[in-house]
Amino acid sequence: MSRIGKRPVPLPSGVSASTEGQTLSVKGPKGTLQLQMRDEIRYDISDEGISVQPANETKAARAFWGMQRTLVQNLVTGVSDGFTKVLEISGVGYRAQAQGKNLRLQLGYSHDVNFPVPEGVEVKTPDQTTVEISGIDKQKVGQVAAEIRRWRKPEPYKGKGIKYRGEFIFRKEGKKK
Repeated sequence: MSRIGKRPVPLPSGVSASTEGQTLSVKGPKGTLQLQMRDEIRYDISDEGISVQPANETKAARAFWGMQRTLVQNLVTGVSDGFTKVLEISGVGYRAQAQGKNLRLQLGYSHDVNFPVPEGVEVKTPDQTTVEISGIDKQKVGQVAAEIRRWRKPEPYKGKGIKYRGEFIFRKEGKKK
């Protein structure tokens, strides 16, 4: 029995859900998101919220149950509140600047890195060493953050690079004399 899957996903005020064919659509103040429904899972929309139940007693249905409930929860949270990831840049001369639909990164290479921001994701730079990525699709926000971080991962000796806010960088001791 899935402990996560048992609980229904509550719908906040201003958020509505509907099904059409094999697609679950959730509409809210920030936009609309859709999810392809699985045949192994039954989705019931009521006043309490969206409840997710296995359609049959197969092992695959039980395996997908909790994950599908979490995906539905991500849809509801995305259209009502949205998702945000914050990246911090540390290193001498390392900086970021948002320019329209591009993010310009100076990361110690011989050239600037111009990162095109995909549709549905917004990138802000409150200061030169902070990048805020926000949007309604959790997967897209996380993917963009991972692609930006990939340009200069934090190194273990001085901690220079791009890291997530709150991420712990395991530091190593330098060479002994």
